[in-house]
Amino acid sequence: MGFETIVFYVFAAITVFSGMMVITVKNPVQAALFLVLTFFSTAAIWMLLEAEFLAITLVLVYVGAVMVLFLFVVMMLDINVARMRASFIKHLPLGLVVLALMIGMMLMIVGVDHFGADKFAEPARHAADYNNTRELGLVLYTIYVYPFEIAAVILLVAIVAAIALTLRRRANTKHQKPEQQIAVQRKDRIRMVNMKAEEQK
Repeated sequence: MGFETIVFYVFAAITVFSGMMVITVKNPVQAALFLVLTFFSTAAIWMLLEAEFLAITLVLVYVGAVMVLFLFVVMMLDINVARMRASFIKHLPLGLVVLALMIGMMLMIVGVDHFGADKFAEPARHAADYNNTRELGLVLYTIYVYPFEIAAVILLVAIVAAIALTLRRRANTKHQKPEQQIAVQRKDRIRMVNMKAEEQK
């Protein structure tokens, strides 16, 4: 057993353990932190597969942005843990059925009959100067440049539509008007008053 295989099994065990702790731990903050550990161990496995772009993206996007947002929301909201546990027990049979179906489908797809070392050749190892991010960028901005731009336009339209749908003008809410603030003059805001000095007795 090589060194890379040992490292893979170590991070795979950490991933499975932290993933189980996410759904079994009672404290939501601890569940979010275990999810962060799951992301880090998964990123390490992707690094072993020479997919450093996916590993860096997972750490930067999910750990650096999404999970920080989750932690803020969990810490700011008053979550009723007892009610959450009651809902968990209530839906446990349905969850077990879904789990069994998922395990069955995974065994059918990645089982030894369809997925294994004897079915697929071992991928070729790249040189030390190989850069997965550079290769992905070359493919993305040359061969798939038009689908990439179309996807960017679709995402931009979705962002604009989401902002337009959530923007509500309420009568009792004050809104800033930058054009009026910029066009204001001194005489509109300042009034000079000349008062005579009075002597206190």
